[in-house]
Amino acid sequence: MAEEKNNDLMPEGQDTVMVYFNPELIQSMADLSAEKRQNLRELQSAAEDGDLDALNAQASLLSSQKLSLERPYSYGLTLVFFAILLTAKGIYNAVIGIAKDEKSDIKRLAQAGLLTALCYIGFAFFKIDIPAGTEKASFHFGNVFCVLAALLLGGYWGGLAGAVGMTIGDLTTSYVTSAPKTFLLKLCIGLIVGLVAHKIFKLCRSHSAKYVTGVTILASVCGMAFNIVADPLVGYFYKTYLFGVPQDITAILVKISALTTSVNAVVAVIAASVIYLALRPALQKAGLFVEVS
Repeated sequence: MAEEKNNDLMPEGQDTVMVYFNPELIQSMADLSAEKRQNLRELQSAAEDGDLDALNAQASLLSSQKLSLERPYSYGLTLVFFAILLTAKGIYNAVIGIAKDEKSDIKRLAQAGLLTALCYIGFAFFKIDIPAGTEKASFHFGNVFCVLAALLLGGYWGGLAGAVGMTIGDLTTSYVTSAPKTFLLKLCIGLIVGLVAHKIFKLCRSHSAKYVTGVTILASVCGMAFNIVADPLVGYFYKTYLFGVPQDITAILVKISALTTSVNAVVAVIAASVIYLALRPALQKAGLFVEVS
């Protein structure tokens, strides 16, 4: 269609290149621009009149429009992280090998599924949102089950349970733009807790109650200490340079995130340690305790 119109308009005997623009595309862009200008005028008018209801309505509209534009990017980036993880795990298994234990694998898989669901519930349903412009931070209980999963199942499976559960929580709520960051950070939390608890201190072996308690708390603190530092820092660069959030809003969000992350970390260390110490003897007695190699 475009080529035919170009041929009809091209003067004979001259080497001329003409570009045809679809009028429907131009009109749609003009309509979108007009809509944005109208939203801005309404927002300015509401601000001048001191109309809080109108301001809240416009803020909600802008937030929903922002989410609709950023959602495909967030989904794609999350899938890229997941693909990288699976590739790395496949290479690791090919080089190191896999320990074959069908019964243990079934128990681990079942518990990983349960803890994934608990991570989702702890974040999606037990949280308090704190808005900062069009962005948010929150107090939540998702990290409790992320740390617990790593203590029970080891770093990889525990981190994967936390990453998948809380990423689904992001993707199904207004935190969709944080999903890729959540996947990466929660996986790292699980890996760090599992490294300290099982690779260094061999927590799954028989030890005294005092030793188990100390290692459990230490591993939980290490994972949450990483999150206290990494979450605001990664969040700043992530929001500013990948999503183009204004730096003043990002700075406010980082301060709020540092507070919420610290509170979430304290809650996670206490709750995950108490739950693990209560579950460990019960799981051992029932034959459901997973031996992490």
